[in-house]
Amino acid sequence: MTETKFVFVTGGVSSSLGKGLTASSLGRLLKSRGFRVTMVKLDPYLNVDPGTMNPGEHGEVFVTDDGGETDLDLGHYERFIDESLSRTSNSTTGSIYSTVIARERRGDYLGKTVQVIPHITDEIKERLRRAGASGADVVIVEIGGTVGDIEIVPFLEAIRQFRRDAGRGNVCYVHLTLVPYLAPSGEQKTKPTQHSVTELRSRGIQPDVIVCRSDQPISEGLKRKISLLCDVPIDAVISAIDESSIYDIPVALRREGLDNIVCATLNLDLDDHPIELSAWNEVVRRVHNTYRRVRIGVVGKYVTLPDAYLSVAEAIRHAGFALGAEVEITWLEAERVPEEISAEQLDQLDGMIIPGGFGERGIEGMIAAARIAREHQVPLLGICLGMQVMVVEYARHVLGLPDAHSTEFSVTTSAPVISLMAEQNDVVDLGGTMRLGAYPALLSEGSQVAGLYGTSVVSERHRHRYEFNLRYREQYEAHGMRCCGISPDGRLVEFVELPGHPYFVGTQAHPEFKSRPDRPHPLFAGLLSAAVTRVEGRVPHLIDPATVDVAP
Repeated sequence: MTETKFVFVTGGVSSSLGKGLTASSLGRLLKSRGFRVTMVKLDPYLNVDPGTMNPGEHGEVFVTDDGGETDLDLGHYERFIDESLSRTSNSTTGSIYSTVIARERRGDYLGKTVQVIPHITDEIKERLRRAGASGADVVIVEIGGTVGDIEIVPFLEAIRQFRRDAGRGNVCYVHLTLVPYLAPSGEQKTKPTQHSVTELRSRGIQPDVIVCRSDQPISEGLKRKISLLCDVPIDAVISAIDESSIYDIPVALRREGLDNIVCATLNLDLDDHPIELSAWNEVVRRVHNTYRRVRIGVVGKYVTLPDAYLSVAEAIRHAGFALGAEVEITWLEAERVPEEISAEQLDQLDGMIIPGGFGERGIEGMIAAARIAREHQVPLLGICLGMQVMVVEYARHVLGLPDAHSTEFSVTTSAPVISLMAEQNDVVDLGGTMRLGAYPALLSEGSQVAGLYGTSVVSERHRHRYEFNLRYREQYEAHGMRCCGISPDGRLVEFVELPGHPYFVGTQAHPEFKSRPDRPHPLFAGLLSAAVTRVEGRVPHLIDPATVDVAP
């Protein structure tokens, strides 16, 4: 291939139809044909990035290796196409306007009137071209929001122009819409799809493919009707029904021929790129072929919106796939521990996770949960803030430091076992302390964590400000907690574990971002292995996810 191809995915009728999963599934299908694929999300909100947005409202902030704070859809992209993306894979209206305004202030536009067209649309197109310069054969671009929203008009105009710039054979427009079923009449209705496509066409974009979301298959008669009224070939009307697992979606869309019609639109030779889906079919087989059940509790701050912990939930499920285990995730609000959610209730769990977060709300409940897990031998994985509360709990109840805390929550604590690096070095200026992106760690030989990873050097993604206070390291290790992962310069504790406990592991990083459905993250695999052992009463052991098969 000499020219990069672009697929633009838009949505109509309603939000939350699954544009991100549809785009990710298409990416998987194209990659399974041997094409190099990358993905981009264009978001219409005015925030420069999701980093300052409330997870309870927006969902999780997904972090890339290069430190980008991005939309959670990038997590789906990475999990499906199995490629590490970068901060350039997510652009918002806020970031685009910020760039254009900064240029205007510098005088880059030579005194011209700065307008949405061409200056904002040109910046959008330039970012898309940069994505195409990454060496990918196909760039799949999801446009956030819904056709008809005023916020996405500049994006629609930019991608309309893009086909003229790149050439008709290098661009494919995929439109995701809703075909609702009305129970009183017993019919599926195409009118919302017709109106949505009409709105899209009013912006100058004629879709090449229409993906129809519904709770039951779209009949051939309805496909013909949509084809006729929306001016697309009948084989370009794709039925996308609700699936029992998101990992079924690529297979379902393959049966509908989505990749075929996209490749035909982009003049991609299917004969030279036969599809190979055996690896993905194995993932699907494992998803549906579980033979045991485990219950994992997630004790968090934002559990009323599970999307706030989307990657954590998927990483748990990935580990379950490898062990043939159906995982029941129990969402537990940290503020309710232990008054409303007792030690006895937590003891009924097969394993626990305390995930990341910011702010004081629910911290004492997390500390209580960590103590219950430690004393009741419940397998526990602490992630970022979760590791920090494990450290605080251990200091209070084992090291004999009842006032121990993180300076994020108590600036007057006499035992700041978690603090800013600047505070540890007696520096007054505490600005610019966020640690974002991938950082390496050296794992202690013979540690449980090193055994899980199978290596002594690892790299994980971070998103936090506060760190384990090195002044207390000797005290912890003298009382049994092992600092088993350290930064190469020796200044940062990245992993802790408790020898003798079935699984009491904390990491300062966010390992959930690197888990894949066919390669579960080692820390989650270790947690699930310990949970299965707790269920079945076997001697604790570690299971290498790469060698585990499920029952036929």
